[in-house]
Amino acid sequence: MLGSVSAEDSANPHVLFDGTGLDGWQSNDETLGVFKILKDGTLQVKGGRAHLFWIGKEGVPAEFGNFVFRAEIKTMPGANSGIFFHTKFQQNGWPQWGLEAQINSTHKDARKTGSIYAIKDVLSPSPNIDGEWFEYVIRVEANTVTVFVDGVVVNRYEEPQLQKLSDESPHIRVGRGTFALQAHDPMSKVFFRDISVLVLD
Repeated sequence: MLGSVSAEDSANPHVLFDGTGLDGWQSNDETLGVFKILKDGTLQVKGGRAHLFWIGKEGVPAEFGNFVFRAEIKTMPGANSGIFFHTKFQQNGWPQWGLEAQINSTHKDARKTGSIYAIKDVLSPSPNIDGEWFEYVIRVEANTVTVFVDGVVVNRYEEPQLQKLSDESPHIRVGRGTFALQAHDPMSKVFFRDISVLVLD
């Protein structure tokens, strides 16, 4: 065990999704109809590649620097998804700005839930189990990203100061931006509920 979520992280969050609608979110519609709110208020994500971006609404900012992001998530067998942060709206393709916190228990991709995708990865076994809800928390402070699953730290990444991660991908780095939920492929099914963010700066 690397650590746990502190009590301060529970204070005064902005609600981004409460099951009643997608106010403040915008899909890039790369594949139509993949983001659907079910009768029980959960957000179902399935059907093909697309990304749902937080664009802001009255009282809640459109971009973030230091923050604590929380969501409850359930993966189904073979699912692959992710939460991009410090990103920006993109009409198609995999987001080219910010970083991705991976969601994957049993998809063939070796990078499992909790990975900072292709930067600092969590390999098998995954910290979550298909078919069971888990709490996913991403905390960013300055150059440090900490990922929690059910209150336990599963990954911590400290980005080198003033250093690009890749000259070919200079925008894949800690900085400032928004969030995006990923629909990965036609065979993936993932559910989200109770999404919120606490601003730390």
